[in-house]
Amino acid sequence: MIHAEHLTKDYGLFRAVDDVSFRVQPGEIVGLLGPNGSGKTTIMRMLTGFFAPTSGSCSIAGIDIAGDPRQARRMIGYLPERVALYPDMSVQGFLAFIAKVRGVEGRVQGAVDEAMEVCGLTSMAKRQIGKLSKGYRQRVGIAQAIIHQPRVLILDEPTVGLDPRQIVDIRSLIRTLSGLATVLLSTHILPEVSVTCGRVLILDKGQVIAEDSVEGLTEKTAGRGETLVRVSGAEPDILAAVRSTAGVEEVEVLERSRGGVLALAVRSARGGAVRSHLVRALVDGGWSVHEVSPRLMSLEELFVDILERAGRGEHRP
Repeated sequence: MIHAEHLTKDYGLFRAVDDVSFRVQPGEIVGLLGPNGSGKTTIMRMLTGFFAPTSGSCSIAGIDIAGDPRQARRMIGYLPERVALYPDMSVQGFLAFIAKVRGVEGRVQGAVDEAMEVCGLTSMAKRQIGKLSKGYRQRVGIAQAIIHQPRVLILDEPTVGLDPRQIVDIRSLIRTLSGLATVLLSTHILPEVSVTCGRVLILDKGQVIAEDSVEGLTEKTAGRGETLVRVSGAEPDILAAVRSTAGVEEVEVLERSRGGVLALAVRSARGGAVRSHLVRALVDGGWSVHEVSPRLMSLEELFVDILERAGRGEHRP
């Protein structure tokens, strides 16, 4: 549904997007993840036809945006980071206006009613947009993007500036929309991709530096070869036993709880193979073993690790 091929965008001497290629299949929710200034919004503006690429091409549902922009745009619903709403109009009136602009003919009221129902706006139909909360204004922004039943939804930072409850509501709405259209969304918020997207493209300095499924990223959080150990007993004796276990390279004390439970990070190139040796050593020592498991890297830690690897010119994970 979305095909970007060698997209590049220059602003004078500054290269905002550098040779980016990717595909999004029908029904997918794909996230563009990256720090501010990584090129996410510029890519979206090229995909929607607002910016022409310096080089490269992009197509929507097989329609080249440069070759047939009007037909390609009919396929797209777009939520910019700062959506333009008319605060003096009612929700219903604004969506009816957008439906007419979008060329929805003969079924305007039906299209408005459907968009309001999908976005949870039916009870707000007569309310002035300027009197709505930010969360509801964001719902109006999404409603205007789906009013013409597009095959592709492009959402730029859809939860930015919302409070925690509004964020949960908008994420749930986006997951619902995946049954109606293919979704590409941008974000710099890691939890966004873990609960919303099926696949992630990680951007930095205008380049794709990593691409994976959310499951694949989660699996990589176990990639440090670290084991988490929680055990009760005398700390000096436990540390001596763990350090002398075959395959153990380094031990770090993470926490000493008031209940006497010691939490350790045990590093070993042997990964999972060392865990059975650790369990045996701790049980043989007579200590109470609460947990021996892979220590997962947080998504935040993984994200920083990927950016640092890219900065050093190492291969993407």
